[in-house]
Amino acid sequence: MIDQIKRLWRGEESLPRTFWEYVILYGTLINVITSAGTFAALALGFSGAIVLAVHALPIPYNVFVAIAVWRSAQRYEGPPEWSLLARIAVIVWGLIASLT
Repeated sequence: MIDQIKRLWRGEESLPRTFWEYVILYGTLINVITSAGTFAALALGFSGAIVLAVHALPIPYNVFVAIAVWRSAQRYEGPPEWSLLARIAVIVWGLIASLT
């Protein structure tokens, strides 16, 4: 597990795997779960600080996978437009996931 995290951080995982598995699959799942937790905390009347904390929980993961995609894109040997599109997509995804 730790080795996998190190490989992601260094951009050593393939760009398709990093983007589709770690960003789209796991990242979206994490963000959906914490969004549901945020709404539940609101509905249950928790303080604004708690609601904000729950909402902010996935932000470190979002930043981590954005960096992982960025670094993986640097090593990508396929068509350069895929590298650029992955970088743009992960930034857009990260902003949407972190703000909603």
